Amino acid sequence: MPTPPEILTFLFKDAGGIPNHPTLPVLVYKRAGPVALNDPSALADWFEAEWPKHGWEAAWRWGGYDFPHYHSTAHEVLGVYRGHATIRLGAEAGVTVVAEAGDVLVLPAGTGHQNLGASGDFHVVGGYPKGQSADLLRGKKGERPAADQRIAQVALPTGDPLHGANGPLVKQWKV
Repeated sequence: MPTPPEILTFLFKDAGGIPNHPTLPVLVYKRAGPVALNDPSALADWFEAEWPKHGWEAAWRWGGYDFPHYHSTAHEVLGVYRGHATIRLGAEAGVTVVAEAGDVLVLPAGTGHQNLGASGDFHVVGGYPKGQSADLLRGKKGERPAADQRIAQVALPTGDPLHGANGPLVKQWKV
């Protein structure tokens, strides 16, 4: 039986321009994907096949923005399938983590995130709970309070993107 992934949990305060989510923590699943596949494309394919089983849809493959931003209309899941990056979570109120192949990050709506630097081959699969799509906000003057109102209305997902109805996200977010 495989070792369960280490899960890091972070709840951030409001960072001013970037709200962060007031009640839902970020979850970082370390080594959650089957990196033993030894093929980045196969790992990306695995994320894209696994998440829909649990109510999440993969929407894109790419690296990640190097500026702080957040989404007020969707929760987001990121599955690292190649390389590594230093990611700031929670903007000025947050932490910096190293995300590497096999890691999965689940960001509640409103959570600031930024790629501070990455290996040249860094890529993630990004996705959202079924029925949600993300806007792109940068914490600029005038975004709030409308963004806060949208964040409060984002529905909870039906399950954890990796483990479904009994996964860690369900317990942490009280889905």
